[in-house]
Amino acid sequence: MRRKALGAGTLLALAMLTACRTLPTTTPPPSGPWQERRPQLQALAHFELRGRVALSANGTGFNANLRWVEDGARSQLALEGPLGVGGMHIDATGDELEIVNARGERLSSAAAHAELVNRLGFDVPLASLRYWVLGVPDPARPSEETLDEPQQRLSALTQDGWHIAYAAYTAAGAQTLPARLTLERESVRVRLLVEDWQL
Repeated sequence: MRRKALGAGTLLALAMLTACRTLPTTTPPPSGPWQERRPQLQALAHFELRGRVALSANGTGFNANLRWVEDGARSQLALEGPLGVGGMHIDATGDELEIVNARGERLSSAAAHAELVNRLGFDVPLASLRYWVLGVPDPARPSEETLDEPQQRLSALTQDGWHIAYAAYTAAGAQTLPARLTLERESVRVRLLVEDWQL
């Protein structure tokens, strides 16, 4: 009799564990048709995100903490991590680029661009990246979208030779924004995990 009770308890515990494993992860509900949401997100001029980035380019790579503040036409990014990237601050406004590198040197224009390519290993598409992190294409350039129809948001995007895959989304105020995305182009792979959105 005792063996039967133990067996039933074990079965109940296993059933509960199985149920926990098979429950779907919580995803934000659709927040409107994609054709309406896309231009709203593209017009979003102010946001802040904090997260982590893992980059692999041309056989080298690093992990870093990322803080991004978008204020109108101005993008400010702070990367803190190993391999000489620690302390790099990027300030981009239109075609103007300024960075402060890990040595505290302030560089602008062509010198800033060269330093960024040297440190990261590739030419960063900053103008388009501010849209991609929001889960939308850059409206100024042609793109190919793969839509998650039930959720009315992108599952993938191809633009300017970059492929962006959106693995997870999270609620951010009234919006649903990317939480995990991967950007790939040739030998470059960038993974971004967004831990906090502020709109």
